[in-house]
Amino acid sequence: MSKLTLYSSRACPYAHRTRLVLAEKRLRFDTVELDLRNKPAWFQSVSGYGKVPALDHDGQCIWESAVINEYLDEVFQEPRLLPEEPYQRARARIWVDYANTRFVPAFTALLRAPNESASHKAAAELSSVLGYLESEGFAKAEQPGPFFFGEELSLVDFTFFPWFERWEALQHYRGLSIPSELRRLHAFHGAVRSLDTVKEQASPSSFYIERYAQYVVHRAPAQAEALAERASSLP
Repeated sequence: MSKLTLYSSRACPYAHRTRLVLAEKRLRFDTVELDLRNKPAWFQSVSGYGKVPALDHDGQCIWESAVINEYLDEVFQEPRLLPEEPYQRARARIWVDYANTRFVPAFTALLRAPNESASHKAAAELSSVLGYLESEGFAKAEQPGPFFFGEELSLVDFTFFPWFERWEALQHYRGLSIPSELRRLHAFHGAVRSLDTVKEQASPSSFYIERYAQYVVHRAPAQAEALAERASSLP
């Protein structure tokens, strides 16, 4: 029997991606939880980049969430999370790249905005990215259904979802909600969030609000008062 060990950090959305894939495939795995602010020296021998997630599969180590997730889909084929048809599989990889190169940087730029001007600019950029994801991604599914490929759950869904689970923390600090007119994104968010395997790996919004406080440099005075009031009501 294969032995899988995942090196992870609960707050890390990249590691969250891989936990979701492992859970959806119902694979048994051990988890080594790391403090990313104080990583042990030995971890460099596990992850060449010194980052989570990293996966040890029977003594062979790989890292980078997109690479790990495709590896898991190749080795453990049920349920398949990449399309069989070559064009659709390529399309899935394009959108995984879009998540990594457009969506995640826009999310991070807004969270870490150093001043009001930067915050407004980052919010506009992230809103644009969301609109493109809605119109050119989810809304062009060839089959009806809430996921990126309609009824078929895929690696694309698990690639984006961790940031949507953290959206309440972004809204808490930056006041940006997902526009109501982006109906496909709302349907996707609700459908993935309701999956049993996703619930198993979920953390409450209060967890992310607490963890993300360290990244929030700029807060307008009125916003700071609102944040203090909301934080006092968190469970």
